[in-house]
Amino acid sequence: MPLQTALIGFGLSGRYLQAPFLVANPKFHLKTVVTSGSNTPKEIYEWVQVSHDFEAVLADPDIDLVSITTPNETHFDYARRALRAGKHVLVEKPMTATATEAEELIALAKAQNRVLSVYQNRRFDGDFLTVKKVLENGWLGDLLSYEAHFDRYKPILNPKPWKETPGPGKGMLYDLGAHLLDQALTLFGLPQQVEGEVFTQRENSSIDDAFDLRLDYGKLSVRLRASLLVREPGPRYVLHGTKGSFLKPGLDVQEDHLKAGLLPGQPGFGVEPEHQHGLLHTDLGGVTFRGTLHTEAGNWGLLFENLYAAIAEGAPLAVRPEQVLEQIRILERVITKA
Repeated sequence: MPLQTALIGFGLSGRYLQAPFLVANPKFHLKTVVTSGSNTPKEIYEWVQVSHDFEAVLADPDIDLVSITTPNETHFDYARRALRAGKHVLVEKPMTATATEAEELIALAKAQNRVLSVYQNRRFDGDFLTVKKVLENGWLGDLLSYEAHFDRYKPILNPKPWKETPGPGKGMLYDLGAHLLDQALTLFGLPQQVEGEVFTQRENSSIDDAFDLRLDYGKLSVRLRASLLVREPGPRYVLHGTKGSFLKPGLDVQEDHLKAGLLPGQPGFGVEPEHQHGLLHTDLGGVTFRGTLHTEAGNWGLLFENLYAAIAEGAPLAVRPEQVLEQIRILERVITKA
């Protein structure tokens, strides 16, 4: 039986980053969308029930899973209410604004015997999957340096007021830093030490809109950076090891594909153009290789496949809330020191 799912919010994340995967996967049935916006889910999914009443959805005994895609500051409250109502919960990153809130959700999920996971979809970006492949194959030898960027050029303030309003869980560090830090912790575990700065760079900006994080793993140095004032971005990933280097330009294409109407499962979805493929320079079997490495196809649908298996079959979660708690602790420390 498919999991009866309620999607809370129908903005960028709900409409483009989650709903298409829920609809494409027969293991889920998108039953209800809760939205207060002008976007009408029925224009896309005519069978969907549209509601403005979150509590009414929680009272629906048919709903198995609640996916929360609302503004950051609402994540904790909505997730807590859904767990108390006995629902499984998928919450958009950042899971919460504070570690204390994250700890409460984790404890509540355990007490309710419900699955709690976080939409860290960028673990399933094509470029990140390619980075994992490079490291798992040992093509760089012992890794010495890992640098990841999430740079864009958006000098004009976001028209969505909640995106530009300061507060707990707001700003670039919690928005994009949550992705880059999650990827680094997934690859390398907890660092020995973290240093970082946040910046306000755009004219009239009220939030942190750039950051620079440095994670110390002994011989391995990790740097995570993002800014909205980078008109000519460099490589997204730069890795150097004792045997070679890997440079990867461009950004995963799934979001652009979804906005353009290319859907999961359709030919070409998640497949990067050749000019975004990475450069690998290493020794393979005693022969020096310097050339293009084909990018793995991105597939955020893998997160939903795993979520279903965790709920329906008791499989281990790919994105465990305990992992994300460590991410929140680091983000909270950095923002507190800023």
